[in-house]
Amino acid sequence: MKLYSYNRRRIYIVFICILIAGIILSGRLFYLMIYKSEHYSMLADSLHERERSIKAPRGRIYDRNGNVLADNKAVCSISVIHSQITDEELVISSLVSHLDIDEEIIRKKVNKNSSREIIAVNVDKTTADMIRELDISGIKVDEDYKRYYPYGSLASKILGFTGADNQGIVGLEVSYDDILTGTPGSINAVTDAKGIELTEYSETRIDPIPGNDLVTTIDLNIQRYATMAALKVMEEKNANRVCIILMNPSNGEIYAMVDVPDYDLNNPFELNYEAELTKDNQMDLLNKMWRNFNINDTYEPGSTSKIITLTSALESGAVTKSDTFYCPGYKLIEDRRIRCHKTTGHGSEDLVHALMNSCNPAFMEIGERTGAATLYKYYEKLGLFDKTGIDLPGEGSSIMHKLSDVGPVELATMSFGQSFQITPIQFITAVSAVVNGGNKVTPHIGLSYIDSKTKVRTDIEYPITNNVIEADTSYEVRQMLEAVVSEGSGSKAAIKGYRIGGKTATSEKLPRGTGRYISSFIGFAPADNPQVIGIILIDEPEGVYYGGTIAAPVMRDIFENILPYLGIEPAEEEQTDIDND
Repeated sequence: MKLYSYNRRRIYIVFICILIAGIILSGRLFYLMIYKSEHYSMLADSLHERERSIKAPRGRIYDRNGNVLADNKAVCSISVIHSQITDEELVISSLVSHLDIDEEIIRKKVNKNSSREIIAVNVDKTTADMIRELDISGIKVDEDYKRYYPYGSLASKILGFTGADNQGIVGLEVSYDDILTGTPGSINAVTDAKGIELTEYSETRIDPIPGNDLVTTIDLNIQRYATMAALKVMEEKNANRVCIILMNPSNGEIYAMVDVPDYDLNNPFELNYEAELTKDNQMDLLNKMWRNFNINDTYEPGSTSKIITLTSALESGAVTKSDTFYCPGYKLIEDRRIRCHKTTGHGSEDLVHALMNSCNPAFMEIGERTGAATLYKYYEKLGLFDKTGIDLPGEGSSIMHKLSDVGPVELATMSFGQSFQITPIQFITAVSAVVNGGNKVTPHIGLSYIDSKTKVRTDIEYPITNNVIEADTSYEVRQMLEAVVSEGSGSKAAIKGYRIGGKTATSEKLPRGTGRYISSFIGFAPADNPQVIGIILIDEPEGVYYGGTIAAPVMRDIFENILPYLGIEPAEEEQTDIDND
C-alpha cells in the first residue's frame, strides 16, 4: 500500500510538471506565432530583401527676397551587385566606356565579392540614362543629388559647401546642416538565397523626404554690389584681401558679407590662386582659402575703436562735450613719446574736434581719464570680450591684455585702437549697440526655415541685450560721428542729401615698421536713425593707404546705391552742425 501511494504521488508530480511545461511552451508559441508574427515575418522577408538607399534632396538656401543661393542638381550613382553579375567582362567594358574611371579601378570593384560596390557618384543624368538603357545584370543606377550654387563664387565665405555625401562642410551649409538635411528613402528588391533578384517580385520604394529650406537675411543685389566694390578696390590697390559687412544695426540682420578673393562653390577644392598642392600642404592651403576673415580672424581696429573709447568716457562721465584737450603732436607716456598722425599737432581742440581730427594724444588723455577698469567694463558691455554668437562656424575671439597687465602705455595705445585685436564682426556689433540707442544685437544670417512637408515657415530668434549704454550717450556719439563725415577725416564718405556717420582708421600691422597697413572705415545711415551699418577693411593696399582716402570712398559708393534700394530717402534738410554746448 505504501509503495503504491508513493508511486502514485510521483506520477502526479511528473504530470503536473509536464502540464506546467506544456502551458509555458504553448504560451511561448502563442506569443511568437500570434503576437510577434508580424515582427518575425518582417525579419524573414528582410533575409530575402536587398535595400538600396535613395538620397534625399537637401533643402534650398534663399536670400531674403526668395532668390535661390544654393540648390540641388539631379545626378546619379552607379553601383554593381556582385551576386547578380552574369558577365563580368561585359560589365567592366560597359562602365569603362561610359565613365571617366580607370579600368583597373572598375575591375577591382566589379571582382570584389561584396553585397554592393559603389563605382561612381555624381554622374550626370545623361550618362546615367545611357548606362541604365544597357540593361546589364548587376549594374544599378540610382538617383542622387549634387549641391549646386547658381551664382558660383558669390557669397562663398557665407554659404560654404557640402561634401560628396551632401553633408555640410563649412559656412551656412554646416551651421544649418540639421535643418537642410532630409530623410533618405530606399529601394527594396526581393532576392533568393544567392542574392539574385527575383523578377516575379517588383521593387518596393520608400520616397525620401527633402530637407527644409533656409531663408537668409542676405540680399542678393546688395551682396553682388558689395562684392563688385570690394573686387574693384582690391585690384586698384593690389591689396591682399578686402572685407565688407553690411548689417541692420537694430536687429543684427546681415545684408551682405564679403571677403574677397572668393572661391568657386561648385569646385571648392580648386585653389583660387597659384600654388602647388601637395599631400602635406593641401588642407592648410584649402582652409586658408575657405576662411572668412570677417568672423574667423582678428585685427587691430586702429582709430575706428575711438568710437568705443569715446562711448566709455561719455557713459561713465569721465569727459563731457565741453572738455578741451591740447595736442602738441605727441604725448609722453612713461618713457615713450607716442606721436599723433599730425606731427605738428592739432593744438587746442574740444571733444568733437578731437574725434573729427582723429587725434591720438587727445584720445590718450580721454583713455587716461576713463581708466582701464572702466574701459574694460564697457568693452565687456559692448561684447568685445565675447563671441557674438553669429550663426557661422569658427568664430574667433578677441585678444586682450588681462586687466592686471594694463599699464599706462597699454591703456594709452588701447585708447586709439592698438595693442588689442578683435574680429570685424565683433566690432561692427559693438558699434551697432553704440549707434542704435544702446541695444546689443546678435548678428545673424539665418532668418527662417520652411518645413518641406507642411510648408510652414518658422522664424529663427536671436537674443538682444537692451540698454548696454544709455540712449542719450548713443545720441551724442551719433551726432559726433556725423560731424566726422560732414566736416572731419571721414568727409570722403559724405553723400549729398544723406546724413552719414562714421569713422576712419589706418592701422599698422604687426610687426611694426614693415609698412603693412589695414585701411578701414565704419559708417552708418541715416545718422539720426541708423538703418544700415557697414564696415570695410582693405588689407595691405599699395600706395596711399589712409582709411579716409581709400576706404571711406568705397563705403560712400556702396551707400549711394543701397540706401535708395532699401527705401531710405534723402533728408529733407541739409546736415546741421553739432551742438557743442
